[in-house]
Amino acid sequence: MTPRESFIAEASRRILVTDGAFGTEIQNWKLHEADYAGVLGLGHDQKGNNDILAITKPEVPEAITRAYLDAGSDIVSTNTFSANSISQADYGAEALVREINVESARIARRLADDYAERDGRPRFVAGAIGPTNKTLSLSPDVNDPGYREIDFDYLKQVYREQIDALVEGGVDFVLIETVFDTLNAKAGIMAAIEAGNDLGRDLPIMLSMTLTDLSGRNLSGHTVEAFWHAVRHAKPLTIGLNCSFGAEQLRPHVKVLSDLCDTLIMVYPNAGLPNELGAYDEAPETTAKLVGEWADRGQVNVLGGCCGSTPAHIAAMAERVRGLAPRKVPVPAVRTRLAGLEPMTMAA
Repeated sequence: MTPRESFIAEASRRILVTDGAFGTEIQNWKLHEADYAGVLGLGHDQKGNNDILAITKPEVPEAITRAYLDAGSDIVSTNTFSANSISQADYGAEALVREINVESARIARRLADDYAERDGRPRFVAGAIGPTNKTLSLSPDVNDPGYREIDFDYLKQVYREQIDALVEGGVDFVLIETVFDTLNAKAGIMAAIEAGNDLGRDLPIMLSMTLTDLSGRNLSGHTVEAFWHAVRHAKPLTIGLNCSFGAEQLRPHVKVLSDLCDTLIMVYPNAGLPNELGAYDEAPETTAKLVGEWADRGQVNVLGGCCGSTPAHIAAMAERVRGLAPRKVPVPAVRTRLAGLEPMTMAA
């Protein structure tokens, strides 16, 4: 059974749980520059480069991944949100992109397989790919709206380098997350499709959009409906929302996606809204109650957490949705019609 088939089979039985934030968990370790830099001697400060810990202090991402698995996660993500050559250039670590991604994927793969072997419950590994700090849709220069720092083909190659390394490390899926620019996501999608074609096998894609305002649009101006129609050709394994706001603010947008999309819905919001100091105060029980309401309504297939969420949040979510039926994925209208189950109607 392929990873896609196995995942769909599990998601048909129950609501699956992904993991939570890595960044806030890493902050709790109170690491210093020497912890991040190790013995690499890159000539740049590395403090804050969370991704590089896979090679300089691997016990940190390993402990965090293990904590999420202990909390009940069915999916663990690689600690590679910024492990691409554009983002790593800020740290002078572009040459380490492949090694960072391979090692991070190997950590997650080893732990996922270990937990699955213990109890017979499948665990999956998602290769996390962030949006980079560049945008294809908007100019960084207000005086030159047509200017772009990078082009589509360049960004596609940046993503391809990361995807190839994640696959080498053993991920099941490519998770293109926190999509603030739909065109950036399309570059990632094309890179993943080409990587799968070159491998000669299916490489499932997960897509997760982030909203920048309460009307439900991302930075490039797409609503959740527009985003779905822009990416559905890629046949994503899951589509959904992450980061953005807390679960309370995402409620109407989750419903829109649930009603619209003919694939699995995965949502992992922040643990509420940040306080005046930028920290997240929402208790695990509160987050679990809010996302549990989506589960009660049959609107989700996978739940998890983003900024501010902890293993305690994930454990509370897992307990809240235990035994609840997953969302039923609607049959696409065109397939229904071709099967003769719904009459075709001709527009006037």
